[in-house]
Amino acid sequence: MFEGGVSNAEIARAVGVCAESVRRWRRVWEQGGASALRRRTATGRPPKLDDTQVEMVRAALEQGAQVHGFEADLWTLERVGAVVTRATGVVLSRASVWRLLTGRLGWSLQRPERRAVERDESEIARWIAHEWPRIKKGR
Repeated sequence: MFEGGVSNAEIARAVGVCAESVRRWRRVWEQGGASALRRRTATGRPPKLDDTQVEMVRAALEQGAQVHGFEADLWTLERVGAVVTRATGVVLSRASVWRLLTGRLGWSLQRPERRAVERDESEIARWIAHEWPRIKKGR
């Protein structure tokens, strides 16, 4: 449209943006051509772990927490951070460990059920079937 001499206002209406955006785009186009208008890759701090290191961490975590010397087979952010440091030599903050787990590894928060080890499902079922109706009637 720029090459065809279409006005900024017409381009803005056709594309559905404000005229100021079109003026800014035209300046960029005049200075660098169509390639200057292409989307650029995101800037910012590069990740501390590359893809190979992330896969090393995934493999280590899939072995379970007890394999890495923890008492229970339960992952916490601190434990995952310790495994990341052992596996890669990179120290991550708790927030970075969370982003690694949820973003790059695609994992989600899972909380263990809190149940007594002594829980007897058959005794609970018997109590609900026989004792609870008796108590509820008040006899």
